[in-house]
Formats: sequence, C-alpha cells, structure tokens
Amino acid sequence: MKLNLKRPIVFFDLETTGVDTARDRIVEISMIKVMPDGEEIVKTRRINPGMHIPEEATAIHGITDEDVKDEPTFAQIAKSLEQFVRGCDFGGFNSNRFDLPVLVEEFLRAGVDVDFKRRRFVDVQNIFHKKEQRTLVAAYKFYCDKDLDDAHSAQADTMATYEVLKAQLDRYDDLENDIDKLAEFSSRGEAADYAGRILYNEKGEEVFGFGKYKGRSVAEVFRIEPSYYAWMMNGDFPLYTKKVITEIRMRDKLQK
Repeated sequence: MKLNLKRPIVFFDLETTGVDTARDRIVEISMIKVMPDGEEIVKTRRINPGMHIPEEATAIHGITDEDVKDEPTFAQIAKSLEQFVRGCDFGGFNSNRFDLPVLVEEFLRAGVDVDFKRRRFVDVQNIFHKKEQRTLVAAYKFYCDKDLDDAHSAQADTMATYEVLKAQLDRYDDLENDIDKLAEFSSRGEAADYAGRILYNEKGEEVFGFGKYKGRSVAEVFRIEPSYYAWMMNGDFPLYTKKVITEIRMRDKLQK
C-alpha cells in the first residue's frame, strides 16, 4: 500500500559505536526520503565517529575504525543532512527509543538546529509489537515473506522497515494510512524529551519520569530545589534532555 503523505517522511536507520544514546556516535546512516507523490530518494553514508568503534559493535554491524578513518565526521555533514530532512516526518524501527535520540544528540553536538518538535515519528517496531510481538527479521518475513539476509546493514534495515510499514497498512484494516495516526499509534507514551526522562501528565505539564521526584512537576521541583537542575545539567543526561529542562526553567522564570 502506498503511504498517504501530507509531507515527506524519512525512514532511517543508524549503526553506532554502542547503545548509549548520550555517549555513543553514529558510524553509518541510511535514509529513504519518501515524497508525497511516491518518489523515493535513498542516501547512505559512513561517518567517522571520532572515537574507537568497540569490537562488540563491529561484531554486529561489521564496521571497523579502518573502514571509517577517511570518512567525514557528523559535524561535517550535519548542515547538508539537516537540509535533506527539513520539513519531513520520520519513520524507523525502534527509532523512537534509540535512533532518534542518537540523531538528535549528534545534531546538538554539531551545533545545527533541527526543528523536531513539529515532526511526526512513526516507530514501525512499536506497531509490530502491538500487533505481532516479533523482531525486524521476523517482521520482514512475516509481513513481506522475504528473508532479511543483510540484517544490520543500515540500508538493508532501512529498506526493510519501509517495506514492513507498507505491508502493515495492507494487512490491518484498522491501521489508518495517515502519518499523524501512525505516529500516535506507534508512540509508547508522551515524552517531552526523546530519552523519556521528562514526561507529560494528564494536564499536559512536564513531570519527571525517573528518580526521587518521579511524577512531580519539573518546574515546581526546580523552584523548591534549584540544585536539582544543576545536578542534571552536570550529570550524564542527553543534551536534548538538558535543553528541555533549561527551556522549562526559563519559561517558569518568565511566568513569575
């Protein structure tokens, strides 16, 4: 089934140095930009992460330090990448919990401002898990009746994800071919940041999703314990989480 698009959507997959969204770096990125008229633009490239690629990561995706030593850093391609994804929604497999947070961190480190707030994010894995409870390899076999022979190649995984979503739309009559509805269905819950540290409560207020103040208003906690803000800013939290709590703190000060 062809996707019903109001604006372009970029399906993407990352290969990285590890699984820590705050610390690890991208070593390969593949994107398929699907236009409303159905045109598909594929871009894949390797990236020098500026750090050693652990052997455990190489064992999964096969990319070594030698493979990327002459490749550009993310900072060197960030501006052109921002232009490619500008105005697009996003789709991926486990992207809401991993790929998207990692991509956001890389853009922030490069000092390139990307407006993610008005974009929609369709996580095909979440749709799959709600419907069938399987992995990407199994999803590809289940929905498309194909074997994913080149799993953990960024381009192969990206193309498989795109094909799986189209097959999901064909299979499930109650799954609406609308990016807003797909993003809503595939989301695991409303979060103000991509790491799930800051959530929204039923009133739409930002609250902590972790720690001793879990469920408490972020603005309220920062008012009564300013040191908690300083602790988070100096702690090992994703850059985007720090950006979000700073915006909350500044907004609360202006409202006084």
